[in-house]
Amino acid sequence: MKKFVPLAAFATIAALPTAVFAETEQSAGESTPEAAVSAEINAGKMLYSSHGYRIASIYRVNQEGDPQIILSGRLVTVPASTLSVVDDKITTSLSKKEIAAAR
Repeated sequence: MKKFVPLAAFATIAALPTAVFAETEQSAGESTPEAAVSAEINAGKMLYSSHGYRIASIYRVNQEGDPQIILSGRLVTVPASTLSVVDDKITTSLSKKEIAAAR
């Protein structure tokens, strides 16, 4: 039992600087909502409407950070300005009909 006490103490002390650094980094770097959304947009994630309905899977993300989906056989770009994260889901304020009508 005496062998594990120093190991536990060392593990606690070793983890301390990492936790302190993480807190100072978050408080120092204020993130905007757009930055938080763009960081979570990845190919393969599902895109939802504001009503909670699935629209399509994100095919890819262009250089501007706008997700692109395949809808009715067409590649459609959804503006990143319409996106938000609701309950860990990428949600757009546009309806499926509005996205399908986009050129």
